[in-house]
Amino acid sequence: MWILQLLPDALILWFCNILLLIGIVLTVAGFFVHRIPFPLLWQYQLPFKVLGIALLVLGVYFRGGYAVETEWRERVAQVEARLKAAEEQSAKENTRIETRVVKKTEYITRRGQDIVQYVDREIVKYDTKFAPGGQCEIPREFIKAHNQAAEAPPK
Repeated sequence: MWILQLLPDALILWFCNILLLIGIVLTVAGFFVHRIPFPLLWQYQLPFKVLGIALLVLGVYFRGGYAVETEWRERVAQVEARLKAAEEQSAKENTRIETRVVKKTEYITRRGQDIVQYVDREIVKYDTKFAPGGQCEIPREFIKAHNQAAEAPPK
């Protein structure tokens, strides 16, 4: 019931209770109006009953709609609380994952720098590009360094 979302809770309860009370009073009055010693009211017996029952049904309908509305509001509040807890847990997990990624990236960078230093230090000894005869041989240290660079880092 969309109208219930626009009104404050106290006003809704007050309105529903007034409708119920008026409906009960008119319905009871419709059944017992013929006992009143004032014959002019006897002709209004049927309208009292109809209006009383209509207001009673309308009051019960609005009261039920309000009960459903409050139940849904409670469910939404529970889901929002669970969502907030999940977001906090997710933030902690994201921080943990980010630190692992940063550490792994640092390790890979450091390992790459170590291999570059090794190549610069060891492989340059075998550089025969400018040697007489111009032989091009690939030393074992170069093959070993290449294979180490291609391996997955140890855990």
